[in-house]
Amino acid sequence: MITIRVQQNAFDPGKEVSVFCRANAGSGGIATFVGQMRDFQGEARESGKAVSSMTLEHYPGMAERQLNELCEEAAGRWEIDAVTVVHRFGDFTPGDPIVLVAVASAHRDPAFDACRFLMDWLKTQAPFWKKEFTDTDSSWVAAKESDNVRASRWKAR
Repeated sequence: MITIRVQQNAFDPGKEVSVFCRANAGSGGIATFVGQMRDFQGEARESGKAVSSMTLEHYPGMAERQLNELCEEAAGRWEIDAVTVVHRFGDFTPGDPIVLVAVASAHRDPAFDACRFLMDWLKTQAPFWKKEFTDTDSSWVAAKESDNVRASRWKAR
């Protein structure tokens, strides 16, 4: 079963995971990832500028369709019982949850692999755009080469 939610409203990752686990009590492995807004720009906290807020925009309709296609691809690659993706848009402050990926499978390896696959592709392929705000300026966040490298490993499989 695939569940996709693209929403502006905040969500509680703990509650979402709890509901997902109860709904998939027969699965032997459940892997989850929660992405939240961080408080710095760049790869390392020590070298990055402090970020006070962020706006995340998306392309309605296309975002949901692409997320569903990604989940279907994951289900085709691994034997998974269920997947849920919750992705927010709108305005955020540091620590706000942005994305949740939960994957249930009979065993842990397919759950881990599918969860990592979905996050790697979400970072590079999903139609979401981030603008970060510091005390002095704002800028749209460009794609990182490291994210593209992570996503490219799934093309070979």
